[in-house]
This record gives sequence, structure tokens and C-alpha cells, in this order.
Amino acid sequence: MHVRSASVLALACLLLGNATAREPPPRGTSDPYTGELSIFETPDRDATLQTGRVMDLLGIKPGSQAADIGAGSGWFTVRAARRVGADGVVYAVEINPAYVRHIKRRAKKEKLANIRTVLGKPDDPLLAKASVDAVLLLKTYHEVEKPVALLRNLRAAMRPGALLGIIDRNGIGTDHGLNAEVVIKEAAEAGFVLEAQHDFVKSEDLDYFLIFRAAD
Repeated sequence: MHVRSASVLALACLLLGNATAREPPPRGTSDPYTGELSIFETPDRDATLQTGRVMDLLGIKPGSQAADIGAGSGWFTVRAARRVGADGVVYAVEINPAYVRHIKRRAKKEKLANIRTVLGKPDDPLLAKASVDAVLLLKTYHEVEKPVALLRNLRAAMRPGALLGIIDRNGIGTDHGLNAEVVIKEAAEAGFVLEAQHDFVKSEDLDYFLIFRAAD
């Protein structure tokens, strides 16, 4: 090999190595759940998750506008809708059209006219700017392929003082969980600061409930 060719090859390898060091591969994610929605409807789930306490900590109250990201069967959506009442709104955001249709039918059946279904994108919930007072991602964050982009779009949709809640279990991303420190790091990159961390959701076989607010 010529000296010049060897030098060019060495330089290319060095540049590639530096680029790799600057841009680590994205962390793993789990495939979005597409199975039966009855899995979310266990009879004791209200008690084990302490849904009322979750909503209290997120400031979801009568008249609030809240968003349920990755709403699935609408399990949390309908509970939040009852809490916010006729003067409030709950946005049920899903990327699965079949789940959106299911939540629409459920809202009609349960006579909850304050539920708005949204067919979002994996990196954008498609919520209007400054439209919500509280956001929850329940057992969903580990499925988000572009978490920082999604969180930035969520931040734009949040009103001043709004809170973001993420409930999940620890893991490596591909095992239907993601370590809390990774979530905190990604949220910080998207412009959020950790407000509080709770572990009472462990009775639901979950490891953490993180609450964030937008950084000043």
C-alpha cells in the first residue's frame, strides 16, 4: 500500500472514530403494543396504581386540560375525563388508528363528551401550542423511538406551570422498560427539569413515577 493511501485510510478511520464517539447509537426501544386492550382493564388497577394520587400530583382537577400519550384502551383517559369534568378536556393521543377508534367508541358509550382523540405521530402528539395543563405517559415511554423530539413537541403544547408525568419500569429499552436515569437525561435534553420522583407505583409492577416541568 502506498504511503499516501495508508495516510488517507488512517485519517478516514480517525474521523469515523471521532464521529462515532460524538454520536453514540440510539438507545433501544420496544415495539409499540398492538395486542388486546383488555390487558389494561384489570379490576384492581385503580387501587394498585393509585390513579387518584397520580392525578393529584399532576394537578389534574376540574377544568383542567390534560393529555394521555399512548392512551391504549383509554383506561387513564376516561378516569382523567371524569376528574376534569364538563369544563375540562382530555386528549387521548395514539399512533395506532384502531386504538383511536376504540377510545372514540368508549367515550361515546361512557358519555364522556370531553374526550378528544388524536392520531399522533411517533415523534409528535399533534397537540396545539400551549393547550394542556398536564401530560401523562403511562407504560409508554420505552416504546418512543425519538424521545427527545416527542418531548420537545410536548413541551410546546404545555401551558406555563404544566407538569409532565412518566410512569414506567427500569430496563434497557428493548425489554419494555427504560432506566429512570435515561429518562431524566433525555427529558433534560428536551428542556425539562425533574420536579419529583415517586415509587408508590411499584404495587402496579412499575418502578418509578417521574414528574417534570419545563425549564425556565
